[in-house]
Amino acid sequence: MGGRIVCFGELLLRMAAPDGERLLQTGTLHVHAGGAEANVAVSLAHFGHQAKLVTILPANSLGRAALSEVRKEGVDVSSIIHGPGQMGLYFISFGAVVRPSRVTYHREGSSFSKADAEVIDWGPIYKDADWLHISGITPAVSGNATQAVLRAVDAALDAGVKVSFDGNYRSQLWDSWGGDGTKVIRELLSKTTIGFINERDIGLILGEKFTDRTVAFERAFNEFPNLEYMSATTRETLTMDHHRITAEIVSRKGRWFSKSYNAAGIVDRIGGGDAFAAGILHGILSGMSEQKTVDFAAAASALKHSIRGDFNLVDVSDVEYAMGQESLDVRR
Repeated sequence: MGGRIVCFGELLLRMAAPDGERLLQTGTLHVHAGGAEANVAVSLAHFGHQAKLVTILPANSLGRAALSEVRKEGVDVSSIIHGPGQMGLYFISFGAVVRPSRVTYHREGSSFSKADAEVIDWGPIYKDADWLHISGITPAVSGNATQAVLRAVDAALDAGVKVSFDGNYRSQLWDSWGGDGTKVIRELLSKTTIGFINERDIGLILGEKFTDRTVAFERAFNEFPNLEYMSATTRETLTMDHHRITAEIVSRKGRWFSKSYNAAGIVDRIGGGDAFAAGILHGILSGMSEQKTVDFAAAASALKHSIRGDFNLVDVSDVEYAMGQESLDVRR
């Protein structure tokens, strides 16, 4: 085993209020490194794959600290570039009772958002790579970032590297600089092999409203002929810290569903979708059947809800145990 995957996106520092508190209620913040593509890279490294993160960081103590957090998880950071600008940040206060979680971005003027689209030489990066993973968050950061993502995808296709794309539409980011998010995401999906999208994403991109996921998937397959798979989770929110999670993967020939995971006592849900995407990619890279792939990915996502921070710090044996567990007794 050991697929080779490149993840391109902004590495961030997360500033989180303590559980149950509003932002800066007591002046305390807990700091973690994260970001959609970095989260996927860390998971894949823990699953035994050669995962490389490509990003641009400031050459200061914050940039070095974030880079160190990714490196220590086994991710290849040899292609990370340093450039002028600040560290990308986001702030979060976690929800409680009937108050939802709230995210505030501080990414304008970051090294990643300011970097010229031509700064990365993709040829050496894609040598021996199998996949490129990106998300819809990355092009939403700035006009430069949009051009950088489109360039990265075109270079991947030229190198015979397949593209994995997680929709992740972030209206706050697109609106902050007037970017045309639906147009860009539509272009990216046209070049994608596997899309992590659901009926809401597809409706947004196509300018339609879907209430039936099956119909939405059929429309997407018709609209985007390069798509081989689409995959999505379904989350039932019972309370702020108790969710039920199921997942599915669909191809042009079939559809497979995971069992439902009862995630009670959630520690941290941020990064759950990235953990799911990494699980799907692990299954594909490892030659699993579609059914085992979606089962593995759903279990990986459920496990992420038990771990503080953006990164899903579990390995294959942890996920396989969660897939088949009948007991929550101490493992000895």
